[in-house]
Amino acid sequence: MKKKASRPARTAPKRAALPVPRSAELRHYGKLLGHIKGRIQTAQTRAMLAVNAELVRLYWDIGGLIDRRQHEEGWGAGVIPRLSHDLHNELPDVKGFSERNLKRMLAFHRAYPCPAEFVPQGVAKSASPEKVPQAAAQLPTTKKVTQAASQLVPADSILWSIPWFHHVVLIEKIKDLPARRWYMEQTLANGWSRNLLTLAVDRRAHERHGKAVTNFEQLLPSPQSDLAQQTLKDPYLFDFLTLAEPFHERELETELVRHLEKFLLELGQGFAFVGRQYLLKVSGEDFHVDLLFYHLRLRAFVAIDLKTGPFKPEYAGKINFYCNVINQQLRHETDHPTIGLILCQTKDEVLAEYALTGIDRPIGVSSYELTRALPQNLRSALPTVEEIEAELSATTPKTPSGRKSRARTPKPPIKKAKKSNRSGYREEP
Repeated sequence: MKKKASRPARTAPKRAALPVPRSAELRHYGKLLGHIKGRIQTAQTRAMLAVNAELVRLYWDIGGLIDRRQHEEGWGAGVIPRLSHDLHNELPDVKGFSERNLKRMLAFHRAYPCPAEFVPQGVAKSASPEKVPQAAAQLPTTKKVTQAASQLVPADSILWSIPWFHHVVLIEKIKDLPARRWYMEQTLANGWSRNLLTLAVDRRAHERHGKAVTNFEQLLPSPQSDLAQQTLKDPYLFDFLTLAEPFHERELETELVRHLEKFLLELGQGFAFVGRQYLLKVSGEDFHVDLLFYHLRLRAFVAIDLKTGPFKPEYAGKINFYCNVINQQLRHETDHPTIGLILCQTKDEVLAEYALTGIDRPIGVSSYELTRALPQNLRSALPTVEEIEAELSATTPKTPSGRKSRARTPKPPIKKAKKSNRSGYREEP
């Protein structure tokens, strides 16, 4: 028999090469690509925010369900471990419903029973609240539960915009409700991560923001003056430095620049470093600004003058001179007026207010601390240095010559080996 000739293997037809457009036809391609990329990223961000908002509202709702059942049925805290165990059995693939997290949900609902109080002021009057579907409608309900389930919960409350573990940090560390709201607003405005929020809470940022002595209200327009006032702090905490007093201003400046990242975190969002000992030339003379920054939100230069010791009135004239020169030599026509900041170890507020009166440039006066002060209750509980020294002097024994002897640690006895007739060596008891 004759063998059949094998057919050649079929190959996929090659795609024709795409025609290369001429350069004239591609002049708007970059804009198109950037526009589509931006739309995709915006949609991804909105999707993440929507998922976060729905998750936080779910946790608030679950906390409300547990709270109502505890009040109506008289259930104690023992129901939460059982609920966590049963939820894990019923929904093994769903995470986030541990006993600890269920207790956090309960605390979250009790901390914010009325989310309408956290609607942004600009939309508080115009926003229309929406009804949130309540799982309690599927359970045997009483009149009280039905009324609670039909409460109107605003969809634009800032509670839903804050990530869940940010709420956990605030509930565990901050008891004052206005302070919590302040941290929520700062988180949204500055994009704080959980670590940055924890750092701000630990450093009591809400007690220091906007506390500097300034003349902004008299010299800056209303929106700019408010923003500039909230940008400055008093006092600034430089506890990341290792300076021992007494120290010079140049040493303080060098250390701040050496720890620039931590310094910028303490200054706050928006500060961009321009330079240290920034040179300004006027009439053939050289003048140096200790630290020069540009604030991206204020759209203004910020000149910082570092001082050791207390504030003195003549410092205001010097920083006013720097602001005038920077406005003439560096400021762009779209920038706002340069802001001066005097940082001293201590300040008298009355003296600072008198010194800034009549100054024609926006200037602030703040203090700084190199170590964080202990709370008053800890100060009274801990012994002073003198008390510790007195206690050590009383407990240290003295030699006949009057010198303090060092306590010697007794050496353990050396165990000797005794020869045994049968198995070599053995230890003596």
